[in-house]
Amino acid sequence: MRGVDALRLRIGRLTAHLDRAVERVLVWDAETLERLSSALQPLHFPLLIATYVGYGYLWAAMALALIIFGTSADHANVLIGVGAAASVVLFCQGVKALTNRPRPYFVRRGFHHQFLTSSSFPSNHTAVAFAMAYLVLRLYPGWYNVLLLYLLASLIGLSRVYLREHYPLDVLGGAALGTYLAHGLFPWLAQCVR
Repeated sequence: MRGVDALRLRIGRLTAHLDRAVERVLVWDAETLERLSSALQPLHFPLLIATYVGYGYLWAAMALALIIFGTSADHANVLIGVGAAASVVLFCQGVKALTNRPRPYFVRRGFHHQFLTSSSFPSNHTAVAFAMAYLVLRLYPGWYNVLLLYLLASLIGLSRVYLREHYPLDVLGGAALGTYLAHGLFPWLAQCVR
């Protein structure tokens, strides 16, 4: 019995330590949200545009241009992008359902807020933006494409924090998940469409 009691005590201490560590991370996340949201005020208009671009308008316009003006390889690349984007959104929605992290308090305004779930982690906008940036890196590796799309993906992520619709860790998690999923899905999707 003595060994079992000692094990319970150690597990209790470890659990308490982990609880305090998680609490510190969540406090940091909330404080960073406040600091970033205030510091980014001068960039209100570009960040507002970035968040609307993150709804998929840019990706749809790029896909349409590739379908109309592109080659058969470009058409296959559009299918890869659509498959990756759909997979990333579905996966992130599943993670949101599991984590059920409440969003920061924000004022609901505009038509797009009608479609926001109450779960915050991870940021779908950011996940899709980084997935698309990764795919462009793989499919069209010009440095200017990569620089432009990773800059845009970063702005989309920042816009989500600025608008107080996500915490910074939601955005970082979205960027990591989007990149990871695009990397993992790319070989399979490329094989499917070719």
